Amino acid sequence: MRPLIISDDKEFAKRYRYAMGFIILVFVVLAGRLVQLQIVYGKEYRQLAKSNFLQKKLIPASRGRIYDSKGEVLAKNRPAFNVYIIPMYFKKENYDFLVKLLKLPEFEAQRIRRRILDARGRKRTYSLLAIRDVPKSWMMLIESNREFLPGVEIRTGEKRLYPQGPLASHLIGFIGEISSAQLESRRDRGYREGDWIGKFGVESLVEDELRGRRGYMWRVLDARGRPRFDRIAGRWLPRPWARDPEPGHDVYLTIDVNIQRALEEAMSGYDAGAAVVVDVKTGRILAYTSRPPFDPNELSGKLSPARAVELYSSPLHPMLDKVVQGTYFPGSTYKVVTATAALEEHLVDLDEFYTCNGWYKYGRHSSFRCSHAHGPMNLHSAIVASCNVFFFMLSERVGMDRMARYARLMGLGVPTGLGLNHEKGGFIPTKQWYAQRYQEGFRIGHTLNAGIGQGNVKVTVLQLAMLYSAIANGGFLYQPQVVERIVTHDGITVKQFEPILRRRLPFRPETFSVLQRALRGVVEEPKGTAYKAHIPGISVAGKTGTAQVRKMSAEAEERWRYRDHAWFAGYSPADDPQIAFAFLVEHGGFAAKAAVPVVMRFLKKYYAMHRQ
Repeated sequence: MRPLIISDDKEFAKRYRYAMGFIILVFVVLAGRLVQLQIVYGKEYRQLAKSNFLQKKLIPASRGRIYDSKGEVLAKNRPAFNVYIIPMYFKKENYDFLVKLLKLPEFEAQRIRRRILDARGRKRTYSLLAIRDVPKSWMMLIESNREFLPGVEIRTGEKRLYPQGPLASHLIGFIGEISSAQLESRRDRGYREGDWIGKFGVESLVEDELRGRRGYMWRVLDARGRPRFDRIAGRWLPRPWARDPEPGHDVYLTIDVNIQRALEEAMSGYDAGAAVVVDVKTGRILAYTSRPPFDPNELSGKLSPARAVELYSSPLHPMLDKVVQGTYFPGSTYKVVTATAALEEHLVDLDEFYTCNGWYKYGRHSSFRCSHAHGPMNLHSAIVASCNVFFFMLSERVGMDRMARYARLMGLGVPTGLGLNHEKGGFIPTKQWYAQRYQEGFRIGHTLNAGIGQGNVKVTVLQLAMLYSAIANGGFLYQPQVVERIVTHDGITVKQFEPILRRRLPFRPETFSVLQRALRGVVEEPKGTAYKAHIPGISVAGKTGTAQVRKMSAEAEERWRYRDHAWFAGYSPADDPQIAFAFLVEHGGFAAKAAVPVVMRFLKKYYAMHRQ
């Protein structure tokens, strides 16, 4: 008997509908994905596909040059060969081969490895700067082994060169690879990873003017990362496919290389210190040195970690700009502030004498000492001989807050406005500051110490130079300047910097006259603290300062870091001032023996140059 077959049309139709629904759903999903790929993400994927073979090669702009005021080159560029790597084509075996081929030091090899590993996404298609300024022998090795180094190429670039070496190094500065923090704040201005940027000094101050604008050139790469230049490759190039770089502007500084050399030669006998020379009539900086110096060629090159640690941890602090970043007790150079406050407030008579017995007593038990017993002193002789006792008495009359007000009026306690190397403002204390900081609160002894530039008074070398410049010119407190003008690569001036007057000091002409006579007496009168070092024929006015670093025991007296700082600040010629200066010899000891001879050596060279 044959089996009975029952045809169920309804069941078949049901299954048919399910099958058709599933097929339609699949086609809808596929169509949706196609729309997503072609329309929603189409542009992004097309760009990603193009990036596999189409690359935008950036052409660095030539960095602007730096000159002194007479046109002497301080910073320029020289040709250099740089190694670039495209991570997408560069494998681990290629990395190992490159390290072995060039015998790279460990720190250099690790830096390249980190750069490659950090490249993700589209960055893997970029040409990353791997090794800067390679010797010709390295270039020949890479070229002869190109088949084993896919994605590696040599490009001609520029290396920053400082032909004067360490001369004015803290002022000129150096360049270095852009940091993550700098990149974050400057990415919208066209900076990229691996770019080099001004890190210190003028190189950083006028980075935007020196930098220029990079160019570009699109090119087609083959599967091994090699450029193609055939007709088919040309069809893929966007329009415009290239743009020439625009070189950065050149910068002319206010300093004179010859004056700078004279300054550094005069300071060369001491390991640590700082000095600055300014034009009395404009505030322009003529020479600027911080010791010990560094070589910007070294810092703008391949600085090893060991060398970096050596520089940044040295007890002499070569990486600190002691002209504007270091703050110091000014010692007796600060007495002009105390004297000005007393004169302007009519708290001292020029014919008034006060006897110095070698110490000043206030209260029952406290006494402050002088260098020796000077005998009867008036204001003029107290400045000339630097009598502390007379100024203890004067400080008590003036008072802490009034003295602080005059100090700030004369440019202390705030940055000068130079804008270089994160300039410090120093510190001028007040009664309120002592009351908040110390458990015992403010005491009169704080005022006495402040009156002779000790206690908690701190200034910078540049602040002191500008203060004495204002005394020399009769009250014009200028903002110091280091950039004179900016010109294009073709020599067209685009910006000229005129002198900037911060303020006119509102003091009576008699006050300036008293200060000027006394400062001249410091050098020219037999009892003056700088008299023994003066040079006949060279007219100088100024004030010495021996600033105590800390209270020393007899055993520690010979230890360099505990010795007093030696200052000499002033101007020359005394009768017709042209330049003002401030010299600091760190831990130099007595100012008359350390700082004053340095200034005289400098002035001797300075005037010898100007007589030629």
